[in-house]
Amino acid sequence: MLTRIDHVGIACHDLEEKIAFYEGTFGLIVASREVNEQQGVKEAMLHVADGPAGASYVQLLEPLHPDTPVGKFLAKRGEGVHHIGYGVEDVVAALESIGGKGVRLLDERPRHGSMGASIAFLHPKDVGGVLTELVQARPRAH
Repeated sequence: MLTRIDHVGIACHDLEEKIAFYEGTFGLIVASREVNEQQGVKEAMLHVADGPAGASYVQLLEPLHPDTPVGKFLAKRGEGVHHIGYGVEDVVAALESIGGKGVRLLDERPRHGSMGASIAFLHPKDVGGVLTELVQARPRAH
């Protein structure tokens, strides 16, 4: 069901500072930047590598406000890994299968994610304490 690690989401206080760090230290390149009002974040996806199942990224997340999920995470835990995103071929089918196995779904239906992906989150308490995102990438243009 899981095809790859799509991205690692990292919460940060200063998006520009963290982008500069990842570019300067690891040579990563920003693939996209977005403001996602629904999720309350400014974000950047930094390309790590391409594999047979698709690309992998580091996703940097800065909260738009302190009362957003990422803002609350930063206040409680500080900067660091916020979630892991796994690639799936069909996010709706993955939600049905995983939900059918008793894992609580934070999203009953997919929503808009970075770079046009369809995404959904699983409850961290049912996934070993890890906020887990399912990512169906936008189809590639041919």
